[in-house]
This record gives sequence, structure tokens and C-alpha cells, in this order.
Amino acid sequence: MMSKIVLKHGRLINGDPIELVISEGKILEVAESIEAGDLKVLDLAGNYVSAGWIDSHVHCYQEMELYYDYPDEIGVEKGVTTVIDAGTTGAENVRHFYELAQQAKTNVYALLNISKFGIVEQDELADLTKVQAELVKQAITDLPEFIVGIKARMSKTVIGENGITPLKLAKEIQNEILGLPLMVHIGSAPPELTDILEVMSEGDILTHCFNGKVNGILNRETDQIKDFAWKAHKEGILFDIGHGTDSFNFDVAEAAFKEGMKANTISTDIYIRNRKNGPVYDLATTLEKLHVVGYSWEEIIDKITVAAAAQFHFTQKGRLEVGCDADLTVFKIVEEEKVLVDSNGNTRQTRERIIPVQTVIGGEIYDNQL
Repeated sequence: MMSKIVLKHGRLINGDPIELVISEGKILEVAESIEAGDLKVLDLAGNYVSAGWIDSHVHCYQEMELYYDYPDEIGVEKGVTTVIDAGTTGAENVRHFYELAQQAKTNVYALLNISKFGIVEQDELADLTKVQAELVKQAITDLPEFIVGIKARMSKTVIGENGITPLKLAKEIQNEILGLPLMVHIGSAPPELTDILEVMSEGDILTHCFNGKVNGILNRETDQIKDFAWKAHKEGILFDIGHGTDSFNFDVAEAAFKEGMKANTISTDIYIRNRKNGPVYDLATTLEKLHVVGYSWEEIIDKITVAAAAQFHFTQKGRLEVGCDADLTVFKIVEEEKVLVDSNGNTRQTRERIIPVQTVIGGEIYDNQL
């Protein structure tokens, strides 16, 4: 039996004091001050604490060649308690991914690619015989705790000559497995973004929302957000950052922010190359980029905890409440200048950095390298 641990002298992101008792992988008590008695104490030393950070778009099935990484190197080591692999695997290889994922300290979940082998090749939706609804449904039936949604990549390098058809197939599959969200990757046309958004519906997730491509949400001639993108946002299509190697642009994010459009969730689209070589590096760096755009630290933390958990129906994650999983991120915000680079080489300078100090997953405490 795991002993009870009292986390003392923490602060919420709004500055309010918080202390917690955790045991057996759960949060047992939350208050401004808790008497520790003879219980084991973790002194948070005035650092901030939030529910565990959730990176809701990563690629961490290490057996792949195109896009892969290792869950703990992008998760627990970076202050992230939960990662969601966004469609690296399909119905034919997700079971092996599940087996590997169980060995990680980080909580790992998967969005199932509607193409049965996932991203083995760049154009996984060019051959529609790879999209088999029965295989998708069987995989979800077999791994209901692991597969938390489905994924369709809708850009010209992926779909070949198939236009909007793969997305329509994805929606048909989604309608047969009620309750699971659909994440849609956008990029260069075809298909046109307006056609993609017409097929999507409330609760679906549009990832790479602030990419700098012509087929994105920004009208480059007027420097304003396209009307149909605003319509989709207001109708409940969820906008996700999905930074990636080529999918986050400061100008687009700033134009959206200026008009009052904000992403619903913040994610990295991280894999080994953009982690090691940039421009992504880790979730904290992506958070710094949204802060320099204008997002407050409070709303940033909300987007990688409460909002991300709600998006994928995680009822025990994302909140510092009694009965929730003892997944927490301890971090500090320091005054330090740093140059931030987006996916297109544009730079901004921040004067505030967010640095994970400790990661708590299922009650287990891990120190982060500073």
C-alpha cells in the first residue's frame, strides 16, 4: 500500500495557496492548508501546482519510421503526465503500441488512424481500401481504455486523389461508434479548408488551427480570419494548436487573438526530430509561445488540463479535486529572456519562461531536469 503524501506550500496559477494529500494514485484532500502530522511531506517550496499537463497531440509509437518518439521523453521528463498519440497507428498495429505504452511512466492514450496501418507512409489515405470501418470498430472494442478517439489527416500529401472522401468515411465511422471524438489534421489543399469544416461537427477537433498555409484560417490579403473559420469556431468545432514542424505561425495566432479567437487546447504534435531539432522541443516551449501571443498563464494551464481532459472525456484527470487521479505538474514561472521560433522561422522574444520542476503521475513523484 502506498503511504499518504502531503504536498505542502504550493500555489495555484492564480496565486492562491493549495495543499493536497495523495495516496493510492488518487487525490484524497485539497485545501489551502493541511496539517501533515507524521505523514510524508513533499515541500513544493512555493512553486505552482496544477493538474497534470495533458499534451493532446503527439507521436510516440517508437516502432514507426516517419513520426515517432518515446512517451517518457516527451511526457514525464517534460512535466507532462498524459500524452495522446494522434493517429500514428491504425487498427493493424495499435495493439502492439498499447503493449509498449503500458511500460511507460507517462499515461499514454491513442487516437486511432482510420487508415489501418497508421502513418507508415505519408499518404496513408491515398488508398481507400486501407480504411475499413469494421477493423476500426474492432480495435476500439478491444482497447476501450486506450483508444480515446479517431484521427483523419486531410491534406494533399496524405489523401492523394481522394479529396474530401476520407473525412466523410471518418464521420461515418464516428457515427457508428458514438461518443468518441474525431481529430482532423489540416494542411495544404486539396481538400479546401472550407470543405473540411462543412463535414466536421460540434465536438470535432481541428488540429494545426494556426498553421501559416494558404489553406489555413487567415486571409493573407486582409489579415483577418476567414468568415467560415469563425463560423466553425462559434458552432463548437474545437481548435487545437498541434504546433508540429510546419503547423504553427505567430502571425496567424496573433491575428486570431486580436479578433478574439483562441485555441481550445494547446498541443505540440511533437516527435523525435522536432523535439531534438526544434521548433517544438517540448510542451512548455509551446506554452511560452501562446503566452507571448497574449494568452494568460491561467487560461494556458486551463487549456492543457481542464479543456484537454474534457475533450477526450477523461473524468478523473484535468482537475485538482478529491477523487481525481494524482497526476500533477509542479512548475515555476521565471523572468528570463528567450527567443521563440515558430514553424515558419518567425521569431518572438519572451521574458517569461515556464519550467516544470516535478511531475506526479499516479502518485509517483519524479523530479524534472532544470
